[in-house]
Amino acid sequence: MNGERMNMKRVINGLFALLLLVGQSALALTLNEAREQGRVGETLNGYLGAVRQDPETQALVTRINASRSEIYQQLATKNQMTRSDVARLAGQKLVDKARPGEYVRGINGQWLKKQQ
Repeated sequence: MNGERMNMKRVINGLFALLLLVGQSALALTLNEAREQGRVGETLNGYLGAVRQDPETQALVTRINASRSEIYQQLATKNQMTRSDVARLAGQKLVDKARPGEYVRGINGQWLKKQQ
């Protein structure tokens, strides 16, 4: 069990290192703007969700989620896990790390504005 916990910690650390790299790409400003404008939010499944349903927001969500899926698969392969397990771990962390005022999708499926 202790080895499993260490493996999970390593997966999470690697995940956030890779997500930071993706976040620093040309999409970062657009993603940050979309978050600040309440157009997108984090979900517990590890993928970005569209709060507003317009073509520009959908295109951003599609691009970000494709990048995340690749990262999750790399980490899953490296750590002998499934992509969905890695995505769920990331989802919980991303929802927890969302800033006040940003949207997150709760377990009931509703979008909520994160409080402090």
